[in-house]
Amino acid sequence: MIEEATRRLRVGHYSLRTERAYVGWIRRFILANGRRHPRELGRVQVEAFLTGLAVEGRVAASTQNQALSALLFLYRDVLGMKLDWMEDVVRAKRPQRVPTVLSQLEVRALLAHMEGRMDLLARLLYGTGMRLMEGVRLRVKDLDFARNEITVREGKGGKDRRTVLPASLVPALQAEVERVQVLHRQDLAKGAGAVWLPHALSRKYPAAAREVGWQYVFPARLISLDPRDGVWRRHHLDEAMLSRALKRAQIAAEIVKPVTAHTLRHSFATHLIEGGYDIRTVQELLGHKDVATTQIYTHVLNRGAGAVLSPLDR
Repeated sequence: MIEEATRRLRVGHYSLRTERAYVGWIRRFILANGRRHPRELGRVQVEAFLTGLAVEGRVAASTQNQALSALLFLYRDVLGMKLDWMEDVVRAKRPQRVPTVLSQLEVRALLAHMEGRMDLLARLLYGTGMRLMEGVRLRVKDLDFARNEITVREGKGGKDRRTVLPASLVPALQAEVERVQVLHRQDLAKGAGAVWLPHALSRKYPAAAREVGWQYVFPARLISLDPRDGVWRRHHLDEAMLSRALKRAQIAAEIVKPVTAHTLRHSFATHLIEGGYDIRTVQELLGHKDVATTQIYTHVLNRGAGAVLSPLDR
């Protein structure tokens, strides 16, 4: 059943991260119910499992909803069971959170304590508003130095978009592309050099996987075995490397706010609005489907000429 769930996830073009998460939740659900087959279980067991995550595990609402999505996928898509109770399962309500935003001085201090490729990747995320995985999955062909644009492929929701390419990063990115080209030639000489292609592009364009344009801008140091098809390829670098580098830089810069790659995205949007850019422009650059999602960054409008002045300050 686990193998069938994996196959269904790959047929549906789910990401590898989603695949691992869903399979993990399915395993945990079965183990939590004494290894009984899910066909023998029902609404009572599903609700008890989700309740246990919230009460005993104290997981976040988003984690609980991910577990529910995995179980609904199991029953609907893997076991082919469309039961009435599935429509009535209530998802956990996600609380509204104000994003953590660094000031421009804090961003400058943070980046001053980073170096090498991690410094370049962090500057790229802050300068473009890309998500972490969008940054590490960036391909050489998606950098347009002539137009100062970056094409983000298959962002959240499977959508493509364009964002700005910071002019200050052009020399460093061009040097990184040259490094990728040298590394790619070395891989080709060893009989490797192929990269993973999405969907059926590897069958439609058999030679594309070995073209330099499809290579990752931030490739991994070593060639590794792809768990999806068992082929040895050079993947992109491990995203955890940036998370660790940001944590070290945060401590060195004595920044008390929590700093993650997504904090750089929040800071990008906030600083654009502070700079006078309209919210629709920011929405397009971030790739938000609804402008209401982008409006969370308008909390910065409480500063400046039209700011609310506290009665205490009067």
